[in-house]
Amino acid sequence: MEFKSINPYNGQEIAHYKSLTEEELNDKLNLSLEAFQSWKKVPLTERCALIKKAGQVLRDNVEEYAKMITLEMGKPITESRSEVNKCAWVCDYYAENSEDFLANEVIATDASQSFVRHDPLGGVLAIMPWNFPFWQVFRFAAPTLTAGNTGLLKHAPNVFGCARQIESVFTKAGYPKGVFQNLLIPHEHTEKIIANHAVRAVTLTGSEGAGSAVAEIAGKYLKKTVLELGGNNAFICWNDADIDKAVKTAVTARMLNCGQSCIAAKRFILLEDIYEEFVTKFTSAVKNLKSGDPMDEATGIGTLARLDLADQLNRQVRESIDQGAELVLGGKQQQCYHEPTVLGNVTPGMPAFDEETFGPLAAMIKAKDIDHAFALAERSKYGLGVTVCTSNVEKAIKMAARVGDGAYFVNELVKSDPRLPFGGTKNSGYGRELAKDGIMEFVNRKTVYIN
Repeated sequence: MEFKSINPYNGQEIAHYKSLTEEELNDKLNLSLEAFQSWKKVPLTERCALIKKAGQVLRDNVEEYAKMITLEMGKPITESRSEVNKCAWVCDYYAENSEDFLANEVIATDASQSFVRHDPLGGVLAIMPWNFPFWQVFRFAAPTLTAGNTGLLKHAPNVFGCARQIESVFTKAGYPKGVFQNLLIPHEHTEKIIANHAVRAVTLTGSEGAGSAVAEIAGKYLKKTVLELGGNNAFICWNDADIDKAVKTAVTARMLNCGQSCIAAKRFILLEDIYEEFVTKFTSAVKNLKSGDPMDEATGIGTLARLDLADQLNRQVRESIDQGAELVLGGKQQQCYHEPTVLGNVTPGMPAFDEETFGPLAAMIKAKDIDHAFALAERSKYGLGVTVCTSNVEKAIKMAARVGDGAYFVNELVKSDPRLPFGGTKNSGYGRELAKDGIMEFVNRKTVYIN
């Protein structure tokens, strides 16, 4: 099978790639198993030094990698550079902290000695999406490889160029052969890979449907999984918020990466008294965003990554309008480009409220009071994160328990940070990435008891 990498901005073919043959795939799986036997014995200090080198490789080649990201999935080039640099940050973070995270955990018992040690599991298959093609991989790879596991990457077919570059980062950093491998394969081979004895765990970032399918397969073969799936984040603005600051945060929270982010703010839940002011200022700010060629330094809004994604967003806009939403701004689509769009008076039952909208669509929702705002926020099958904007920070902190999501941000957009655990609840998945939690997902917490 052949895969084509297509520039979503101009429709031009960037490259084409041939799928691995069955024999080539088996060879890579066997190599991963073989590499693990020696890699797990490499001292942790050396593994930390290697992930540090990987971070430097990223910084040394930031322009090359950023260009590939932008060409393959349409992200503005300035955002692509930021993504590569964030990957370098996560490499540095685990280089500096893994020895503390993986240290023996001494527990006092009746034994003369008793403690928990942290050993690697083996090969970990990473099924990764196209929207942050470098970051999604490195936030898995940095802790997982440093813990002593080997990595197998099955990336989204439209970013196979990024996948090859990521593999080259580890090669240039000096990682032993087979410790990190890129698998150019179609989805149909997923079960065969998960079933293979070289794979001990699976991590997936992607859609709700993909997560459910992979979890079913992994369960069949008793392989551990971590799932980071879709989101429909609420951005709640109280009456006492600084509206200008809230709007600035809200525009970034919605329009970053052309809105193609699971943790983007998608439902803007505004108390009635500030609704008109917020919507007016938000719409004005969005109008000032420059759309155009993502390779242009001045571009703030690029294209969506594929035509089917733009078509899906356009359907959600049209159906919401048909059900009574007000078209405040935008709404038009041209091939992979979809205008930044603002819908007013969105209510439950509309696609703009109920569904994950993966693109530059902001749904404005009225709430009677704070209790109503939290009730609306909770009316979602997803649970990644919530933002609350207010000048009463103490009150906001006390109300954190009202939110069932995996993250609660006050006066800030929901974002991932290597120092903080990241993950969701409900249909947004399970497990945690980043921080100490991320490295602990794929280790064997082994009890040692000495009498």
